[in-house]
Amino acid sequence: MIETLKNTNNRIPLKYHFIFWISYFTFDVIRWGSYYEDYWYSFKSNLVTFTLSMILVYVNIYFLFPKFILKKKYVSYLINFIIALCIFYVIRTELIYYLINENVWPESSTPQKAYSFNHIIIVFLIGIYDVALVTTIKLTADWIFEKKRTEQLQKAQLHSELNFLKTQIQPHFFFNTLNNLYALAIEKSDKTPEVILKLSEIMQYVLYEVKEPKIELLREINYIHSYLELEKLRFGTAIHSELTISGNIDDVVVPPLLFLPFIENCFKHGTKNSDYIELVITFEKRGQELLFYVENTFDTLSNVVTKHGIGIENVKRRLHLLYANQFKLKTAIVENKYVVELIIPLINEN
Repeated sequence: MIETLKNTNNRIPLKYHFIFWISYFTFDVIRWGSYYEDYWYSFKSNLVTFTLSMILVYVNIYFLFPKFILKKKYVSYLINFIIALCIFYVIRTELIYYLINENVWPESSTPQKAYSFNHIIIVFLIGIYDVALVTTIKLTADWIFEKKRTEQLQKAQLHSELNFLKTQIQPHFFFNTLNNLYALAIEKSDKTPEVILKLSEIMQYVLYEVKEPKIELLREINYIHSYLELEKLRFGTAIHSELTISGNIDDVVVPPLLFLPFIENCFKHGTKNSDYIELVITFEKRGQELLFYVENTFDTLSNVVTKHGIGIENVKRRLHLLYANQFKLKTAIVENKYVVELIIPLINEN
């Protein structure tokens, strides 16, 4: 089952906040300690400035940004952010002056007083830099999260639609088979009990064994073989089928119930006004591709199709959902034979 991510503001785990700030703090302590040649002073001053920068950053990210920017109140955001910067400046300057050093801007080449224009500008720029850096990281993390969440929702939707299409095949198949069974019952055919037995075997496969998105190709072929046997019970010697396998398919997995509608189609159109149907089915592994080939006798005069069945349209939709443009499906009528050639990638093999 695909888990849907919750849409929350606190998407970055707390440990990553600690890792970021500790790394940033350590870098600044070493950088300015080397500049001042006084690592203890650098540690004390950074302890004050980083604490205040963290508060300013989180006020912006978790209060100002969602309250104003996300609601497109840009002027209100600017006003409140400037107020926050002013508060940040006053507290930072006073704490540095009383706790660290009376020279509030020691890195300046000339002595500077607190609350001077130049000092205000430089502290504002420091605050804006920290806010911009961390906000950019936060927005990037949010974008990655939303992208992943969107992809998971798309996968969940795809999964649901594929399940719907797969379950849609089942009643379609049973409807056709029950119609055939009804015809045999009307004729009081001796084949009726055997048909019911074969149908129950197929029902067990369809209802209980194809719940996974992928199934072994050998099991799918066994299912197709059972279906052919069911049709032979119905039509007797009028049916001649040949099923061949080429290449090692022991490890090949495929979407369940993908090939049956094409074979059903053979019987739907191949038996119209015909006493004999010849059916050739081939599975061939070609490197990282699987070829599925079906050929059946086809009377072009009596088979004027005016309505598409649900089975083939269903399969086409499933193919597009599963493989996008990575599959090839060709159908053609060649010398009174209807030919289907399907090639799918085997990128999801076991």
